[in-house]
Amino acid sequence: MVALKSQEMPPTAVIKFFSAGTAACIADLCTFPLDTAKVRLQLQGEVRIPRVSGAVEYRGVLGTLSTMVRTEGARSLYSGLAAGLQRQMSFASIRIGLYDSVKQLYTPKGAESTGLAPRVLAGCTTGAVAVACAQPTDVVKVRFQAHGAMPESTRRYNGTLDAYRTIAREEGVRGLWRGTLPNIARNAVINCGELVTYDLIKDALLREHLMTDSVPCHFVAAFGAGFCATVVASPVDVVKTRYMNAGPGQYRNALSCLLALLMQDGITGFYKGFVPSFLRLGSWNVVMFICYEQLQRAAVLALS
Repeated sequence: MVALKSQEMPPTAVIKFFSAGTAACIADLCTFPLDTAKVRLQLQGEVRIPRVSGAVEYRGVLGTLSTMVRTEGARSLYSGLAAGLQRQMSFASIRIGLYDSVKQLYTPKGAESTGLAPRVLAGCTTGAVAVACAQPTDVVKVRFQAHGAMPESTRRYNGTLDAYRTIAREEGVRGLWRGTLPNIARNAVINCGELVTYDLIKDALLREHLMTDSVPCHFVAAFGAGFCATVVASPVDVVKTRYMNAGPGQYRNALSCLLALLMQDGITGFYKGFVPSFLRLGSWNVVMFICYEQLQRAAVLALS
């Protein structure tokens, strides 16, 4: 994704791998409160077993953030950050860092340019592999983000490591991979809406000489990618969040979670938390892609 001067070496797969993980961690640090607000809004109104009484009601992004600070303290905005950073170092490194390499594998030999199909296949492949490797960190992250909304007497985890142990003990090792299939579907869609869109927008801007390969170009491409990813992935994201946060026996599988959501909230339920999702994905993409491009360039210059 990086255009280099003629005297510069292209970034290797290793540089892309570590640059993607580092850039994703930086983006998470900047946007994690928005992700927490999104999770709280997506879970609001969920039918729980047992039903939690006296639950806090959240209204909008700013209302959710202010309510959390008022009732739980400012630290609650970063609840689950450790698991979130663990997730990004393994998850983003694979799905973003290996995207270009996998895209080349799908591109026919001798082709002058990469078509849409190889890009989509690469996005689906790296997204699925990343989920298979990093799913436990995503489960723990979502549990912690929803954790603070519960009364202290019902909270189950004392820390990130305790969460991994408790989930494995109470739900089995399979519990750490809870929601893997909907998450694979979600990230296949997000990768196509995010990486492929970023790739296409950036290529178009450079090909038509509308912008140069610099930060403004990366900003425009990343913002468009974030919006597309939010629109197509929100329904799967809501189902994934509810299913992974569910207690034992609440839902038989992801499909039963989807049907319960549809019966309870209708079609609009699939877009619960859309505004914070877009604010989070849009800003996350902008920060991540700008950092990713600059980190690659810096690494290439340092090694040349």
